[in-house]
Amino acid sequence: MEFKQAGISGLLIIQPRVFEDERGHFFESYNRDAFRKAGIDVVFDQDNESRSMKHVLRGLHYQAPPYEQGKLVRVTRGAVLDVAVDIRRSSETYGQWDSIVLSEENKLMYWIPPGFAHGFLALEDETVFTYKCTGVYHKASEGSIRWNDKSLNISWGTDRPRISRKDAEAPPFKDLKSPF
Repeated sequence: MEFKQAGISGLLIIQPRVFEDERGHFFESYNRDAFRKAGIDVVFDQDNESRSMKHVLRGLHYQAPPYEQGKLVRVTRGAVLDVAVDIRRSSETYGQWDSIVLSEENKLMYWIPPGFAHGFLALEDETVFTYKCTGVYHKASEGSIRWNDKSLNISWGTDRPRISRKDAEAPPFKDLKSPF
Protein backbone atom coordinates (compact mmCIF):
# COMPACT_ATOMS: atom_id res chain seq x y z
CA MET A 1 0.00 0.00 0.00
CA GLU A 2 1.09 3.50 -0.76
CA PHE A 3 -0.06 6.38 1.49
CA LYS A 4 -0.05 9.89 0.01
CA GLN A 5 -0.85 13.19 1.70
CA ALA A 6 -3.96 14.79 0.19
CA GLY A 7 -4.49 18.54 -0.20
CA ILE A 8 -5.26 19.12 3.50
CA SER A 9 -3.15 17.87 6.40
CA GLY A 10 -4.60 14.72 7.93
CA LEU A 11 -6.35 13.51 4.79
CA LEU A 12 -4.60 10.57 3.14
CA ILE A 13 -5.04 8.88 -0.23
CA ILE A 14 -4.30 5.17 -0.09
CA GLN A 15 -3.36 3.22 -3.20
CA PRO A 16 -3.42 -0.54 -2.68
CA ARG A 17 -1.21 -2.94 -4.62
CA VAL A 18 -3.55 -4.70 -7.01
CA PHE A 19 -2.75 -8.15 -8.37
CA GLU A 20 -4.62 -8.89 -11.60
CA ASP A 21 -4.66 -11.82 -13.97
CA GLU A 22 -7.13 -13.56 -16.26
CA ARG A 23 -9.16 -14.70 -13.23
CA GLY A 24 -9.77 -11.19 -11.88
CA HIS A 25 -7.98 -9.23 -9.18
CA PHE A 26 -6.96 -9.27 -5.52
CA PHE A 27 -5.90 -6.47 -3.22
CA GLU A 28 -5.54 -5.83 0.46
CA SER A 29 -7.94 -3.06 1.49
CA TYR A 30 -6.80 -2.87 5.11
CA ASN A 31 -3.70 -3.93 7.00
CA ARG A 32 -3.42 -2.69 10.58
CA ASP A 33 0.41 -2.69 10.61
CA ALA A 34 0.65 -0.76 7.33
CA PHE A 35 -1.89 1.79 8.55
CA ARG A 36 -0.11 2.15 11.88
CA LYS A 37 3.20 2.80 10.08
CA ALA A 38 1.42 5.51 8.04
CA GLY A 39 0.26 7.21 11.26
CA ILE A 40 -3.29 5.83 11.30
CA ASP A 41 -3.26 3.98 14.61
CA VAL A 42 -6.99 3.51 15.13
CA VAL A 43 -9.52 0.83 15.91
CA PHE A 44 -12.45 0.53 13.53
CA ASP A 45 -15.75 -0.01 15.33
CA GLN A 46 -18.31 0.00 12.54
CA ASP A 47 -18.51 -0.79 8.81
CA ASN A 48 -21.12 0.91 6.61
CA GLU A 49 -22.21 0.50 3.02
CA SER A 50 -24.52 2.60 0.87
CA ARG A 51 -25.86 2.10 -2.63
CA SER A 52 -26.70 5.23 -4.60
CA MET A 53 -28.04 6.13 -8.00
CA LYS A 54 -26.23 8.66 -10.19
CA HIS A 55 -26.42 12.25 -8.87
CA VAL A 56 -27.26 11.21 -5.29
CA LEU A 57 -25.36 13.45 -2.90
CA ARG A 58 -24.92 12.43 0.74
CA GLY A 59 -23.42 14.94 3.15
CA LEU A 60 -21.80 16.96 4.50
CA HIS A 61 -21.88 15.04 7.81
CA TYR A 62 -19.80 14.70 10.98
CA GLN A 63 -20.19 13.44 14.54
CA ALA A 64 -19.19 15.60 17.51
CA PRO A 65 -16.88 14.40 20.30
CA PRO A 66 -16.87 12.20 22.24
CA TYR A 67 -18.54 10.25 19.40
CA GLU A 68 -16.37 11.57 16.56
CA GLN A 69 -15.56 9.26 13.69
CA GLY A 70 -12.56 8.78 11.46
CA LYS A 71 -13.55 7.16 8.17
CA LEU A 72 -11.70 4.96 5.71
CA VAL A 73 -13.79 5.16 2.54
CA ARG A 74 -13.75 3.42 -0.83
CA VAL A 75 -15.99 2.44 -3.72
CA THR A 76 -16.58 -1.20 -4.63
CA ARG A 77 -18.90 -0.49 -7.56
CA GLY A 78 -19.29 2.67 -9.65
CA ALA A 79 -17.68 5.99 -8.74
CA VAL A 80 -18.05 8.99 -6.44
CA LEU A 81 -16.69 12.45 -5.97
CA ASP A 82 -15.69 12.31 -2.32
CA VAL A 83 -15.37 15.58 -0.36
CA ALA A 84 -13.91 16.38 3.06
CA VAL A 85 -14.24 19.83 4.69
CA ASP A 86 -11.81 20.81 7.46
CA ILE A 87 -13.83 21.85 10.53
CA ARG A 88 -10.91 21.85 12.99
CA ARG A 89 -11.05 25.38 14.44
CA SER A 90 -7.29 25.58 15.12
CA SER A 91 -6.34 24.31 11.65
CA GLU A 92 -4.73 26.62 9.10
CA THR A 93 -7.09 25.07 6.55
CA TYR A 94 -10.31 25.52 8.56
CA GLY A 95 -13.22 25.82 6.14
CA GLN A 96 -11.25 24.49 3.19
CA TRP A 97 -12.16 21.32 1.34
CA ASP A 98 -10.44 18.60 -0.61
CA SER A 99 -11.94 16.11 -3.03
CA ILE A 100 -11.02 12.94 -4.84
CA VAL A 101 -12.71 10.61 -7.30
CA LEU A 102 -12.96 7.11 -5.84
CA SER A 103 -14.00 4.38 -8.20
CA GLU A 104 -14.29 0.68 -8.77
CA GLU A 105 -11.55 1.08 -11.38
CA ASN A 106 -8.95 3.14 -9.47
CA LYS A 107 -9.50 1.27 -6.16
CA LEU A 108 -8.24 4.30 -4.21
CA MET A 109 -9.16 4.71 -0.56
CA TYR A 110 -9.43 7.96 1.39
CA TRP A 111 -8.67 8.39 5.09
CA ILE A 112 -10.76 11.14 6.67
CA PRO A 113 -9.83 11.68 10.32
CA PRO A 114 -12.14 13.19 12.95
CA GLY A 115 -12.49 16.95 12.51
CA PHE A 116 -13.79 16.84 8.95
CA ALA A 117 -17.30 17.03 7.54
CA HIS A 118 -17.70 14.43 4.81
CA GLY A 119 -19.92 13.90 1.80
CA PHE A 120 -19.97 12.30 -1.61
CA LEU A 121 -21.74 12.51 -4.96
CA ALA A 122 -22.46 9.29 -6.87
CA LEU A 123 -21.16 9.62 -10.42
CA GLU A 124 -22.71 6.37 -11.71
CA ASP A 125 -25.89 4.39 -11.13
CA GLU A 126 -25.74 1.60 -8.56
CA THR A 127 -22.61 2.99 -6.90
CA VAL A 128 -21.65 1.06 -3.78
CA PHE A 129 -19.72 3.10 -1.21
CA THR A 130 -18.15 1.47 1.86
CA TYR A 131 -16.61 3.00 4.94
CA LYS A 132 -14.94 1.79 8.08
CA CYS A 133 -15.56 4.08 11.05
CA THR A 134 -13.54 4.60 14.23
CA GLY A 135 -16.69 5.10 16.26
CA VAL A 136 -20.28 3.92 16.14
CA TYR A 137 -23.14 6.06 14.91
CA HIS A 138 -24.58 8.28 17.65
CA LYS A 139 -27.62 10.26 16.48
CA ALA A 140 -27.42 12.93 19.19
CA SER A 141 -23.84 13.77 18.12
CA GLU A 142 -24.66 14.06 14.43
CA GLY A 143 -23.99 17.34 12.64
CA SER A 144 -24.19 18.57 9.08
CA ILE A 145 -23.34 21.48 6.83
CA ARG A 146 -25.27 22.51 3.73
CA TRP A 147 -23.81 20.75 0.70
CA ASN A 148 -23.99 23.84 -1.54
CA ASP A 149 -22.87 26.47 0.98
CA LYS A 150 -21.69 29.51 -1.00
CA SER A 151 -18.78 30.27 1.34
CA LEU A 152 -17.35 26.76 0.88
CA ASN A 153 -17.90 26.87 -2.90
CA ILE A 154 -17.44 23.12 -3.37
CA SER A 155 -17.17 22.06 -7.02
CA TRP A 156 -19.60 19.14 -7.03
CA GLY A 157 -20.06 19.18 -10.81
CA THR A 158 -23.85 19.43 -10.52
CA ASP A 159 -26.35 22.01 -9.30
CA ARG A 160 -29.24 19.56 -8.97
CA PRO A 161 -28.22 16.46 -7.03
CA ARG A 162 -30.69 14.12 -5.39
CA ILE A 163 -30.49 14.84 -1.66
CA SER A 164 -32.32 13.87 1.49
CA ARG A 165 -34.59 16.29 3.32
CA LYS A 166 -32.05 16.32 6.19
CA ASP A 167 -29.26 17.39 3.84
CA ALA A 168 -31.47 20.00 2.14
CA GLU A 169 -32.19 21.55 5.55
CA ALA A 170 -28.59 21.43 6.85
CA PRO A 171 -27.33 24.75 8.25
CA PRO A 172 -24.83 26.93 6.39
CA PHE A 173 -21.14 26.83 7.26
CA LYS A 174 -21.28 30.30 8.90
CA ASP A 175 -23.61 28.85 11.56
CA LEU A 176 -21.25 25.99 12.41
CA LYS A 177 -20.11 25.93 16.03
CA SER A 178 -17.39 23.38 15.40
CA PRO A 179 -16.81 20.95 18.26
CA PHE A 180 -13.29 20.24 16.96
